[in-house]
Amino acid sequence: MDDTEYCIRLAEAEDLPDLHLVIERAYRGEAARGGWTHEADLIEGARIDLATLETILEDEAARLLVVETEDRLIGCVQVTDLSDDRAYLGLLCVDPAHQAAGIGRLLLDEGEALAAASFGAERIEMTVIDVRTELIAYYERRGYQLTGERRAFPIPLDPPLEMVVLEKALR
Repeated sequence: MDDTEYCIRLAEAEDLPDLHLVIERAYRGEAARGGWTHEADLIEGARIDLATLETILEDEAARLLVVETEDRLIGCVQVTDLSDDRAYLGLLCVDPAHQAAGIGRLLLDEGEALAAASFGAERIEMTVIDVRTELIAYYERRGYQLTGERRAFPIPLDPPLEMVVLEKALR
């Protein structure tokens, strides 16, 4: 990690337009190919819309963290209370120009800490597209384990994709 200072904080409504652009750059389209965590070769179209981000921000059971440097948003992570000692971690992304600098790990650590502190979660889960083996391996190196559970991808595609569930004990 370089000596750049990063601020991780809860997202605010005024962050959402810029955050939306960061998410789209990180997951989809040509700009995403500059990073290693994109879905650009698997899925076309938008990853998320502003209305969905607004819904996340308004949800009492969800927290959306953003990371910024020099007053510029460069990533985020969402944590949602599943209310049975579990939380869900999703929407983890870092702008492709800032990937491989340890920012994703910072967001992951902050998301896990938030899940335990805010929701009392003892376990945290996430889903990853099954063909993203390098991303699954990244999370396994950070203590996540495949549960064996598979879920349908939320968008019908041909050929279809599936999500694998990973889980980590927080305590």
